[in-house]
Amino acid sequence: MTLSEEATDRLADVVELQPTKNAELQERWDMDSGSEVHQYLENELGDYYFRDDNSLIRATAEAADLVDVEPGIESDPDADGIPSKIRVPELQAQIVAVLAAPGERSESVVSVLHNLQDEYDVDPDAEDVRSGLQSLRRKGVVEVEYRTVPTFRLAVERDDLEVAVAE
Repeated sequence: MTLSEEATDRLADVVELQPTKNAELQERWDMDSGSEVHQYLENELGDYYFRDDNSLIRATAEAADLVDVEPGIESDPDADGIPSKIRVPELQAQIVAVLAAPGERSESVVSVLHNLQDEYDVDPDAEDVRSGLQSLRRKGVVEVEYRTVPTFRLAVERDDLEVAVAE
């Protein structure tokens, strides 16, 4: 199956963002709905992606070989699948830098938002912070603790994780 330039670029997004959801791809591809993303995946990239047991979108090994992009997650084989390197958008990299470490008290979305404002002089929407935390959770580097509201902390030691900012 020969891919168009657009399809190859979008496949690279799938490789980079995996595991991902329709909503993340919808935002990246500037599409109107998750249904539109699903249709595109099925029609254009059907041979190069699959959904895992949690219905998250992942690229096949062939897809990763086809595009010249680092996968979104790399794990140390000796570390029980715990991510050792992630490639994420800038906001998510900033979240990793300010989020509570393993063993520390987990933080709410609002707390993380304030930390980002203080540390980086940025003002993201709370929903963008929540979305970033959930994406990092799916990648296995953030864990959630449910108290009155969901709270978050790193699932891996900051020093054991290499974070690259995706372009």
